[in-house]
Amino acid sequence: MAMRKNRPAIVRSSGNVFADLGLPNAEEKHTKVRLAVTINQIIEGLGLSQVAAARRLEINQPKISALANYRLDGFSVERLMHFLNALGCDVDIVIRLKPRSRREARIQVTAA
Repeated sequence: MAMRKNRPAIVRSSGNVFADLGLPNAEEKHTKVRLAVTINQIIEGLGLSQVAAARRLEINQPKISALANYRLDGFSVERLMHFLNALGCDVDIVIRLKPRSRREARIQVTAA
C-alpha cells in the first residue's frame, strides 16, 4: 500500500477538549466536568438512586438527571464542590506559581 502524501496534521491535545475546540470559558467547563465525573462516580459507588442522591444533595431529581448527563450550565464550580462535601468528600484547593516552562497558568482538578 502506498503512503498518502496529504496526511492530516496530528495535533496533540492540551488536556482540555474545550480549549482545544476554542470554546469560551474552557477552563471552567473542564473543571465542572472533572467535578461532575467524581460526583457521578461517588453516587454510583454508593448505589444511590437519583431520588436518594437528590435528597442527599438537597436538590430535585431533575437536577440529578442533568448532573448525570453532564448538562452543567446550571451548576457553579462552588456548588459542585458543595455536593462533594455532602457526599462525604473533602475538597482541597492548592494554589501555587506555575512553572516557568509552562506558558499559561491552569486550573486542574484531581480526584484522589
